Amino acid sequence: MTYDFDKIIDRHGTGALALDVLQERYGKADLMPLWVADMNFATPQFITDAMKRRLDHSLFGYTVVPKDFWPTVTRWIEAHHQWTVREEWMRFVPGIVKGIGFVVNVFVKPDEKVIIQPPVYHPFRLTPAGNRREVVMNPLIRHDDGSYSMDFDNLAEVADDKCRLLILSNPHNPAGIVWDEETLRRLAHFCAERGIIVISDEIHCDMALFGNRHHPFASVSEEAAQCSITFGAPSKTFNIAGIVSSYCIVPNEELRNRLFSWMAANELDEPHIFAPIATMAAFNEGEEWRRQMLHYIEGNIMFVEEYLKENLPQIKPLRPQASFLVWLDCRGLRLQHDALVSLFVDEAGLALNDGEMFGKGGEGFMRMNIASPRAVLREALGRLKDAVERRK
Repeated sequence: MTYDFDKIIDRHGTGALALDVLQERYGKADLMPLWVADMNFATPQFITDAMKRRLDHSLFGYTVVPKDFWPTVTRWIEAHHQWTVREEWMRFVPGIVKGIGFVVNVFVKPDEKVIIQPPVYHPFRLTPAGNRREVVMNPLIRHDDGSYSMDFDNLAEVADDKCRLLILSNPHNPAGIVWDEETLRRLAHFCAERGIIVISDEIHCDMALFGNRHHPFASVSEEAAQCSITFGAPSKTFNIAGIVSSYCIVPNEELRNRLFSWMAANELDEPHIFAPIATMAAFNEGEEWRRQMLHYIEGNIMFVEEYLKENLPQIKPLRPQASFLVWLDCRGLRLQHDALVSLFVDEAGLALNDGEMFGKGGEGFMRMNIASPRAVLREALGRLKDAVERRK
């Protein structure tokens, strides 16, 4: 079956975050939204059909986790990432950012610290800070070709004996980095030696592009397995973020017992009725859809690259190795932060994420969601081109 990713879907009236908070966050309600990290493609029909079958029963009482749920998830992980995960290592979590908050509250004392690696997904900073834990910055190194690497020298300087947790974006958001095994092993060794727990947010793990391969952090060494808590979900890959079906994987028994008992005591480890249904449909029936979607995303990325090269060479996109998010280096426009945001919002009518929200190293950058029909991207880039030309 050939799936149609060119179909434009009107999301008005559906409570879509991407649309309904534009006025509040950007000061305008009529912007083209290319910011929130969900896709403007129809959720696969096989997922919708699976939920419809349950809706047709029309009695929605208390439910249990289907017996096939965890075997389905572990088979998917084994098949796609060659990582053998035991069912007892896993629990449902009601969203990965919430899961990060759980880990912070269980393992990080009020006087202890959390390390993040900016520029990085902003809830990595907001969640620990909101729970009144100090956040320590270990900025990534940006190279002349636009690529990034971890700064282990700086990490050794900032990681004192109060640092209890490091939050890893793997693959990286916003830069789309697929971390190599040697980097992950080195990070695991560093953290294991110092008693630092690593949260590995792997929500984009099933969206590796252009021949790149994702490496689950906990799979690269025994040290990594024993010092880590991994979060995953089908929500980005299959466009079901609103269904909220996430999971954590904790190979270390001591960490597992502490986290899982806290979650169980607060009844935070039980999925709602549709989460297992949607997840099993995605993982059992979704491989062909996923392959076609990734092929279309790769085409979108190449379209953006070519358009900018020909029409807006001042803006340089970093090709993502995973995900549908493109990190745009806009420093060639020579605009200060407020002027850059105004160019996109007020002059081009576009809503993107400005780089400063991702922390140090994000200045002068914008994050663009390219998971839309190509016609949408063509219009968006045309608006941006016109806005830049009007400034000349």
